[in-house]
Parts: sequence; structure tokens; C-alpha cells
Amino acid sequence: MVADTAAQNRECPVARALEVIGDRWSLMIVRDAFDDIRRFSEFQKSLGVAKNILASRLKALVEVGVFDVQPASDGSAYKEYVLTDKGREIFPLVISLRQWGERYLFEHGETRSQLLDNACGQPLMPLQVRASSGQVLGPADCHRVRLVDGKG
Repeated sequence: MVADTAAQNRECPVARALEVIGDRWSLMIVRDAFDDIRRFSEFQKSLGVAKNILASRLKALVEVGVFDVQPASDGSAYKEYVLTDKGREIFPLVISLRQWGERYLFEHGETRSQLLDNACGQPLMPLQVRASSGQVLGPADCHRVRLVDGKG
């Protein structure tokens, strides 16, 4: 039974994504990168995470292609962690978690941050899962299939 579960997890995109960004610190690092934090010291100050944990998570995120390490944009000797296209595509996941947290994890009147659209200064619309037709879908409206070599 354990082998079957392990095989299922290897084939599951959710399990694979969690291997890369499922750790709390990894996802918080990516969240901070969306707020233009780029340097090790800035991540450490923002998150309050131990330096060894931060170094480990940043190294792993670079290895899987979420970040590139580049010379500092100000010409100093520092290095900066810059999101790649692969890293920037995590944005909807961060927004989804943010919206879920806003909806279910704050009491009325409790202070929280809110993300606003730069162009109009308004809160973002709630994310929704939609069919190719545009219809809003829930969990009961979808099913999984196993693909081999990109074929169903």
C-alpha cells in the first residue's frame, strides 16, 4: 500500500509543487520577493528566520529555478535573488492563499494587510477556477486523469 501512495505522489502535480514551495519559509520568501525584497539581509529582517534556514531555502529555490542570483542592481558587492518566470508564476498561488486567509483567519476588526491593484487602488477580485467556457467550477465539477507522455 505504501508503494502505491508513493507512486501516486510522484505523479501528482500538487505533491511535486509542495516539494518545491510547500515549506512555510520557502513560500514566505517568495511572498516577500513579490514585495521587491531581493537581498539575503532583507529577507532575514522581514521574516525573522534563522540565517541557516534562510540560506537553505534560498539555495533550494535557486536550484529549482524559482530564483536567479544576480549581482546587486546598485553595483555593490552584494548578490540579489530575483524571481524567474517560473517564480513569478507562483503569484496566483500566493494570492489564493492570501484571499483564503483574509476570508477565514481574521476576526472582525482585526488589523491585516490588503493587496490593492496599482492601477486603480482597489482590492483584487476573488480568484475563481473556471472552465474553458468561463463557467465557475467547484471541486465536484472536476476530475483527474492520468497522463503518460502528455497523452490522456
